[in-house]
Formats: sequence, C-alpha cells, structure tokens
Amino acid sequence: MAREMLGIDIGGSGIKGAPVDLSTGEFTRERFRIATPQPSRPKPVAKVLAEIVDHFGWDGPVGVTYPGVVIDGVALSAANVSKRWIGLDAASLIAEATGRAITLLNDADAAGIAEMRLGAGRGRSGTVVLLTLGTGIGSALFSDGVLVPNTEFGHIQIKGKDAEVRASAKARTDRGLSWGQWAKRLGTYMRHLEALISPSLIIVGGGVSRRSEHFVPLIEGVRAEIVPARLVNNAGIVGAAMAAAAAHPEETAEPARAKVRAVGGTGGQRRRGTAKAAR
Repeated sequence: MAREMLGIDIGGSGIKGAPVDLSTGEFTRERFRIATPQPSRPKPVAKVLAEIVDHFGWDGPVGVTYPGVVIDGVALSAANVSKRWIGLDAASLIAEATGRAITLLNDADAAGIAEMRLGAGRGRSGTVVLLTLGTGIGSALFSDGVLVPNTEFGHIQIKGKDAEVRASAKARTDRGLSWGQWAKRLGTYMRHLEALISPSLIIVGGGVSRRSEHFVPLIEGVRAEIVPARLVNNAGIVGAAMAAAAAHPEETAEPARAKVRAVGGTGGQRRRGTAKAAR
C-alpha cells in the first residue's frame, strides 16, 4: 500500500505544503499555501509552518525545505529570507514551533531528490545537476544517484557577478530579456558549469520550466543533455517528504484520503537519510 509524508517548501513569497504519496509523488490532499511573512524572520516563518502542520492535522515527522545551505539542521546562508537565519539551529526552532520531528534540507536539493526518484533524472547514472531557475538559481548535484548537498552553483562568478544575477528567471523578467537573449545567458552559465563538473544531464527546474519550449531549444554550446523538470514547482514539497520518510521509515503514514494529482506534474530532526532518499 502507498505511504505518505508531509512536505513543506519555504519560499521567498510563499510557504506551501502537502502530504505526498511517496510512491508516485502525487499529493494526497490539496496543497496549502500561506504568504511568507515579511520580513521573513525565523520565528514568524516557524509560526506559519506550524499553521500548515495544523491545517493537515499532521502528527508525524515533517520534511521542510530551506532556501540556503543547511548542515546538521543549522542554516548557514540565507537566500530570499532574513539574514537572521544564518547560524541558527533552524531544525530545532521549527521542531519546537510545530511539535514535530523535522528534517530540514536545502530547497534545490529537495527538488533534485524528487526529480531523481520520480522525474526527469529517474534511472540516470553519472553526474546529473538540477538547476532551479527562479528569484535566484538553486542547484542539486548527483553522482550515480547520490546527492552531494549544498552546492549553491548559482553563485558561480561570471564577469564579476553571481551567475544568478545574470541568468535567473527573475533577471529575465526584471531586464525585459527575450527568450533568446535569456537562453544565451543560460548557455554561458551552463558552459561554465560544465567546465567544473562535466554533467551528462542538466535538469532545468523552477516554475519557468513549464515554458521550457521557449528557451531550452535555444541554449547553444552545451555538451550535456538539457531537459525540463517534470515536477516543476511541486518538486520541493515532494523531495522534502521523501527526505523525511528516509529519516523516519518507521513513522511513514498510510494515506487517509483520496489522492489529488500534483499540479504542474512539479530527514530525526536533522539531515539523516537525504542522500538515501534520492535513490
């Protein structure tokens, strides 16, 4: 019988969660979203996470994504959230607020776990990288299906600036770039990435991947195969749920309600089980 786990994705503008069928990646209940508090300080964000847990009446472990580097539950950077997160034992804070065991991991790593298990990276060996194109550029790196966490390849320097300043989806809209102009910037970025890690597959994620036909075919000079993510913006929720299930296999729940297909077809309290979840 299918099993489920609650996943929650912290974003710069919204915090969203849903119980996930771990065998299919489908949501077993409708996704629930609350706007991210502004400013996005730790305690207000933790309060929202508690609201989402209560909304689903969830009484088991929870997987949570965080937009930055996470090591042993501690946030070591902050992208699109308050800098007050840096150096904080975020997993313990969230666990205290929700009353649940929390598995906290980087948001792009969570999306990558989902894509490698159920999406565009399924069955792929060798070096695979997922890039989430949004306000910034998140990254998840896999070697033969095993996650190398917290890569942060969006901060590669190109012409003296972070790559995400030039090539994120936000940069495209803020600067009014055409799809062709943006694809040229993405190509430059991906060629720099190839020079460092030589991937055989690049998965393009984030909400803009729904429109991949407008820019992926226009990216030139990249040796690796480039494909759109299949789980789109839902990948973070799905991957967070998978990481929590890997950390707490004995507490993975049986689904209580009818499944709702994830729209966009998109680990203890600490980091146990994240790499295993990707397999």
